[in-house]
Amino acid sequence: MPGVSHDHAMGGTKMTHTPELPLEMRRNGFDPVEELAQVRDGEGVVRTQSPFGTTAYLICRYEDVREVLSDSDRFSAARTPFDEASELDEDERARMRAGLLPAFDPPEHTRLRRMLTPEFTVRRMRRLEPRITEIVQSALDDLEQAGKPADLLEHFALPVPSLVICELLGVPYSDRTEFQERSAHLLDTSSPERQAAARQEDRAYMAGLVARARKEPGEDMLGMLVREHGDDLTTDELIGIASLLLLAGHETTSNMLGLGTLALLRHPDQLAKIREEPALVEPAVEELLRWLSIVQALSSRTTTTDVEIAGHSIPADSLLILAPPAANRDPAFINDPDTLDVTRGAAGHLAFGHGVHHCLGAPLARMEMRIAFPALLERFPGLTLADPTEQADFKVFSAVYGLNSLRVTW
Repeated sequence: MPGVSHDHAMGGTKMTHTPELPLEMRRNGFDPVEELAQVRDGEGVVRTQSPFGTTAYLICRYEDVREVLSDSDRFSAARTPFDEASELDEDERARMRAGLLPAFDPPEHTRLRRMLTPEFTVRRMRRLEPRITEIVQSALDDLEQAGKPADLLEHFALPVPSLVICELLGVPYSDRTEFQERSAHLLDTSSPERQAAARQEDRAYMAGLVARARKEPGEDMLGMLVREHGDDLTTDELIGIASLLLLAGHETTSNMLGLGTLALLRHPDQLAKIREEPALVEPAVEELLRWLSIVQALSSRTTTTDVEIAGHSIPADSLLILAPPAANRDPAFINDPDTLDVTRGAAGHLAFGHGVHHCLGAPLARMEMRIAFPALLERFPGLTLADPTEQADFKVFSAVYGLNSLRVTW
């Protein structure tokens, strides 16, 4: 459940045209475009333009991205020039940001995260393993019953993490069509107006769930937050936390399952290794996370003082945009970075971020993938693309990379 950039989705904005696709979001299939690699391997930093016309600095090297994520004092997640472009007043902007962990620095970030951390420990996630296994098997049944060819995203990649996070958080799964459509709009960078509308709709929906939890707290995570921290969290903070967890909890993992399956089908030698040695799924998941880097631009940072990055002097109050797809393919970080090798594990990758904002749900995302990929390959040993000549339906204007559909047969 890698951390999702959200700042540019908040509030109204005067931007009306479809923006040019930023360099950090440009792909050539699975790979970042060559221009991004050239920046990383050359200057390391390039001046660019934010979606709101302000100057920004794109950070591409592994060590530089890691340094920025490690230092909340010099690189603030809370200070953002995007607020200046919002038509909302200061109080409304504060309400929209409340509870969104990636939008805060310590100590406020620490206060919020401390309330959630016990729910996402590896030990706690292991308790969910039997239920996740049931959910995976049920989705595989649905995929099989759909008949071949079938859309893997519709019948497997999206339902699995959606149902898991719904049960964990306390969201009615019957509402999945509504929140999945809304989530797609929240991540769609081509229309800030639609993003803003989706944010308002999402808050209204979550406000209803929070009100219900305040009245009758269940055994789910929202109920836990109300029972144990209800006096310490405002309603706006509960809404923000719930919105973040629901969005990140299903969008990122579903895109990893879909895109990861396509990557393995396109690399049959790597898929064969996992079939022959199921224990390889653990390093395979880490390598897929690194190689695909689906969160295309981590939450931006603003410099709090003059800094130097990759030999470039960057003044205080400058916007930094971080490029995980370039950083995770940095040859200074890992040998032969453009090759998918499921045996190496890719320890230290930045797919889940780094530092205090390292993805809270990483243990859950890892568990879902470690259960789902082997189960899929075991159920359908003949799994293949329905039409190997068909061009993959990649998402374009999305903060989280993935596929719109994936037709398979077996």
